[in-house]
Amino acid sequence: MQLTRYSDYALRVLIYLAARGDRLCAISEIAAAYSISQNHLMKVLHDLGKAGYVASVRGRAGGYRLGRPAGTIRVGELLRHTEGDDCLVGCEGCALAGGCGVLPVLNEAMDAFFAVLDSYTVADLVERKPGFQRLILSLGIATPRAGAA
Repeated sequence: MQLTRYSDYALRVLIYLAARGDRLCAISEIAAAYSISQNHLMKVLHDLGKAGYVASVRGRAGGYRLGRPAGTIRVGELLRHTEGDDCLVGCEGCALAGGCGVLPVLNEAMDAFFAVLDSYTVADLVERKPGFQRLILSLGIATPRAGAA
């Protein structure tokens, strides 16, 4: 399965925010760290906020942080949110629909794919490899902005 850019950005945002703990991060900071368009990132952050993955604080010293602990955000759950869990192929209009053995196999593969992703949290991704959190922190501004909580 190939993930959409939207899902890629959503996962990157959560990893970035998890690495920074409770510090507020600006859209411009996250966008610069990953060389991502701020416009695309705004859409992703808005959606993640509506779903409770991130929390936003408005105002001059505002920004984004995780909406819940990184250890409670399952990667599979996030990708079901951003990608959906539809079947890999559409069988509508196929002459073999109903008698084909491909669909059950693909459904089983999709279930296995999400089962593996459900076994990991965003915290696991940040802590998985030694030095990864330092690498993430080096991508952006590592010190809090003035006035940020």
